Amino acid sequence: MRVNTYISSPPMQSLRSSQNFKSSPVVLSRDLYLAHKNTQQPILRIGPNSLSFCDFRAVRDIYGHGTPCTKDLKESVTAGSHCNLFDVVDKPDHARKRKLLSAAFAIKNLERWEYKVVFTIERLFKAFDSLSTAPLKGQIPDQADLTVDFCNWINLWTIEAINFIALSDKMNVLDKGIDEVVAERRDGTLYKARYRYSLEQMVSWSSTFCWEYDLFPWVEWLVGVIPSKWKSQQRNGRAFGDIVYRQASERLRKYQAGEKHDDFFQSLMEDKSGNPNNLEWGEIVAEVAGIINAGSDTTAMALTQTLSLLIQHPQHLDTLRNEVDSAMGQDEMVAAYDKVKDLPFLRACVDEGLRLMPPTAAGLPRRTPPQGAQIMGEWIAGDTSVNMSIYACHRDESYFPDPEIFNPERWINPEARRRLESAFIPFSAGARSCLGRNITYLEQIMLLASLVHRYEFALASPDWQLPRMEAFNMVCGSMPIKIWKREIAQS
Repeated sequence: MRVNTYISSPPMQSLRSSQNFKSSPVVLSRDLYLAHKNTQQPILRIGPNSLSFCDFRAVRDIYGHGTPCTKDLKESVTAGSHCNLFDVVDKPDHARKRKLLSAAFAIKNLERWEYKVVFTIERLFKAFDSLSTAPLKGQIPDQADLTVDFCNWINLWTIEAINFIALSDKMNVLDKGIDEVVAERRDGTLYKARYRYSLEQMVSWSSTFCWEYDLFPWVEWLVGVIPSKWKSQQRNGRAFGDIVYRQASERLRKYQAGEKHDDFFQSLMEDKSGNPNNLEWGEIVAEVAGIINAGSDTTAMALTQTLSLLIQHPQHLDTLRNEVDSAMGQDEMVAAYDKVKDLPFLRACVDEGLRLMPPTAAGLPRRTPPQGAQIMGEWIAGDTSVNMSIYACHRDESYFPDPEIFNPERWINPEARRRLESAFIPFSAGARSCLGRNITYLEQIMLLASLVHRYEFALASPDWQLPRMEAFNMVCGSMPIKIWKREIAQS
């Protein structure tokens, strides 16, 4: 087996995955994909004990049902006293958690929570209405009319939506226009903290240093004592853990007071027959952290990316608007899920956005068993970290011709869609695939349909590009837009 070395002189030779030595202001997954493409090698060594694959055949062997590979230790080294569904390594424990939580993520349950999505969209549109301008004159808006940072507002919306869905809590960040919320230390001290800011600070420093698993406790201590940007990020990022603790504690108080709410937390506490699950408090807090972390930034990134692409491709935006307008009433503010869930071009736009720039673009690391494993017909030594980049998978030209082109129409033909879906893994694959996919589809479909039905948009300039960086997930920068209400013609 020939394995080329992508990074021959990493900044710290002991690092397992040297491309992750620092979170990047650009897209690391793109760089790795181009390295595979330029060397024409399907397997690259990206660290002393880490291999990157760039061939869709590797997905089944690394991530598929029945794979002998286990989740690598990346998440568990940064976990607290308990792991959650997303970061647990032990396969039997993961199966227990998945069985416990699968009912809460089922689409029939999520559709019962549609009213929560409606409520939060109404709050978002109240803010957008107040920031709307006169219709655009010409091609380029005045700078003063770029009144909405869409990335910021959509992050506020996903924070509001996921906490309402998961914990029946109205955080009111949309009404305030800022991500400031209440955090609680373990001693009961309350203070104000920034939800999105603290989350991004946490992942920025931890995605830099978590890759050397054995040394991580020492590195974590060292980062905390040596003055640097990472020390600041570590300090600021701790607030997210306190936000999670506050949210979980407040919901527990309501539960102990006898309040019954139809939400994710209720499914943690009781099974569908009302019998207690008897989870430890640390596990409950960990699961809450998983859902209100993953359920906010990834959906926000996907919606930000998709709307920017639609504005830059007005022909596709027009097609989408015509389809949505045919399903919604002229004065209807929020799209009912039942009305728009089966609109083919709407779903195509959502999926094409997820394909072109998946919120989690990097390969999710897995570890081969001690005895080794066969991947793509090649024997890989035991205890090797292996991954297949989602970003690269979505650029396989045998499935996705012209992969860099935003083309929702590639998804329209049902037979073509079935083939594309076999290579479409924005939520990973196999037994570890994301249970939250139904939540994000519910949110994205309802929000995107409602947005294009109610508003017109303009970017700062025709050549404007969305700034991104990559930590564990993609992180979008500011997206200033001009927004104004549409005049919908009577049909």
